Amino acid sequence: MKRIIVTSDDFGAALEVNEAVERAHRDGVLSCASLMVTGAAAEDAIVRARRLPRLGVGLHLVLVEGVPALPPEQLPDLVDTSGRFRTDMARAGATMFFKPAARAQLAAEITAQFAAFARTGLPLDHVNAHKHFHLHPTIAGLVIAIGRRFGMKAVRAPVEPFAPLAAVEPVKLGAEARIAGLWAKLLRRRLRRAGLTVPDQVFGLAWSGAVTADRLAGLLPQLPDGVTEIYAHPATDDAYPGHYPGYSYEAELAALLDPRVVAGVAAAGGPVRFADLRA
Repeated sequence: MKRIIVTSDDFGAALEVNEAVERAHRDGVLSCASLMVTGAAAEDAIVRARRLPRLGVGLHLVLVEGVPALPPEQLPDLVDTSGRFRTDMARAGATMFFKPAARAQLAAEITAQFAAFARTGLPLDHVNAHKHFHLHPTIAGLVIAIGRRFGMKAVRAPVEPFAPLAAVEPVKLGAEARIAGLWAKLLRRRLRRAGLTVPDQVFGLAWSGAVTADRLAGLLPQLPDGVTEIYAHPATDDAYPGHYPGYSYEAELAALLDPRVVAGVAAAGGPVRFADLRA
């Protein structure tokens, strides 16, 4: 049996992202969106989510390359001189692992972001992290412990099988991707031991910023049994404020609206939310 979840990350990052999320949910296959509670357009995203009751909204924890929920002066080990989260993930991760003060700051910030989501009044459908930083074992442990207090029941572990991708087009996985894949499997095991709902497989990593209609239409017949999460980054403008150069946001929106994709997901029973897996 196959169940398919289709998620947009970065909900709340910009109006162009929010517009794409609403359109892809109303007219396409999008079933979930992960909210950046400190995003520039977070309030607009919350308003839209409240009028989209079938959209499963989760928390997209931002602990790198973004704005913290707490005042920057409370997070001296986590932010740079501008008051934004650091961009040097490897060194930041080492600081979090080895420095007790940094871990305390991290716990406080994660708590603040969960609390900000709770204040929206939206049901917490799922949790994941920007740049999948929750692969870091220190972050993962804190997310599990803190998330439980806020009713967290589902978390993404980005385990992306190679064979379905290769059946669509040639794919080369570098050493970094292979190492991340091992960490993702460890995270999936840890989350399941904690009693959390976790997809069996996740797609969107190898094609990040380029989940096109042809790729997605080709992938759907190749999906293994079980629960699959497909995530993308749709937007109505490739150059919205805060965009990543080289990402094809408009093409990803088009993929979520493509008739071939809509038909393929419908053939598997339609897109579902994480909450539907627990129903």
